[in-house]
Amino acid sequence: MAILIPAPAINRFLDASTEPAMAWIRRSFCPSYRQGLLSPPPPPPPSPLRRLLMMGAYLPRHPRKTSNISSWRRHLLRFLLFFLLGFLLGLSPFADLDDSGLRPHDFSFDDDGGRPRRDLSALVRSRPWEIEIVRPEGLVAVELEARKEEEGPGEPDPRSLGKLLIVVTPTYNRALQAYFLNRLGQTLRLVPPPLLWIVVEMNAASMETAQILRRTGVMYRHLVCKKTSTDIKDRGVHQRNTALEHIERHRLDGIVYFADDDNIYSLELFDRMREIRRFGTWPVAMLAQSKNKAILEGPVCNGSQVIGWHTNEKSKRLRRFHVDMSGFAFNSTILWDPRRWHRPTSNAIRQLDTVKEGFQETTFIEQIIEDESQMEGLPNNCSRIMNWHLHLEARNFVYPKGWQVSRNLDVVIPLK
Repeated sequence: MAILIPAPAINRFLDASTEPAMAWIRRSFCPSYRQGLLSPPPPPPPSPLRRLLMMGAYLPRHPRKTSNISSWRRHLLRFLLFFLLGFLLGLSPFADLDDSGLRPHDFSFDDDGGRPRRDLSALVRSRPWEIEIVRPEGLVAVELEARKEEEGPGEPDPRSLGKLLIVVTPTYNRALQAYFLNRLGQTLRLVPPPLLWIVVEMNAASMETAQILRRTGVMYRHLVCKKTSTDIKDRGVHQRNTALEHIERHRLDGIVYFADDDNIYSLELFDRMREIRRFGTWPVAMLAQSKNKAILEGPVCNGSQVIGWHTNEKSKRLRRFHVDMSGFAFNSTILWDPRRWHRPTSNAIRQLDTVKEGFQETTFIEQIIEDESQMEGLPNNCSRIMNWHLHLEARNFVYPKGWQVSRNLDVVIPLK
């Protein structure tokens, strides 16, 4: 079966199909569409950073599949790309600091225009011994010397002050107790730190003693001896033992010295005690029982070597060591570190209340050392008197109990 199409219809179809092609040809050869005439100028080439950012937006797209495998792979790839980009940007510096930038010496209070400091100590104007924050020990020493030269003579370096002094003082209620404690406290206040004052009372700590200790300005510890036995021969023995237990329990490292509150001490004594390595001793001047002459008790020295003893009382010639309680000091580590000092036993070192009066010192020293070869005589040749033991008592003073008047007068007349 044949279909007849009129000729005019065929001509209209051909004209419609060729018209777009001819229009394209005319536009291509038209001068207005040539490069550089009426067309806008080409955009500038993007920067390397922009190209790197555009890579994530123009990644090659693959035809979607029915599964979601390609989707999460594409997101993972983009995540890794941007992570790598951020990592590289973080490593690369954006700008360099010039001389006008922020530097540590801008915070320093020094106006000398010296070299800038590179440590935290430059932020605070500190004393010479306070700059030991971030640098090695060698550089600290160099800086300390430089600061000392800059600032001139000042307070000494705490590291050069020596060991901790642990001063043990037993005290009890009596008329001159406040006077003795204040006098000793003012003496200790003049001693360069570090110093710890251990004051021990019997049975209970009085508020009056605590108030005196607070006013002295000395670092102290106020202890109480709980010994309630009625047959105590010497209360001072048990009070000193309480202090020794405290030192041993807390492992205090320093030089222990028994200083009674009624003695008189020179500042040179405390300076010399910091030279002690194990056990040091020195002569003590005291009044005789008759109070009409002075006697000397303590070591006879050749340099720092103990070669004999001063003694004047016949009843005490049987003692092994002729030393007063305020005439020696020792290293506190002997109490709690027996291995360091090669002690034969690890028994606690304490003073004995069972021995005869006057023998407490020698029996205590025998627990610390073996003989005079382990002693150190202070000062050189034991030639100076650095403290006095006066044995002053106030037996006839009227003394209110507890340092306070328990009641007022029996008759009170009101004021008119």
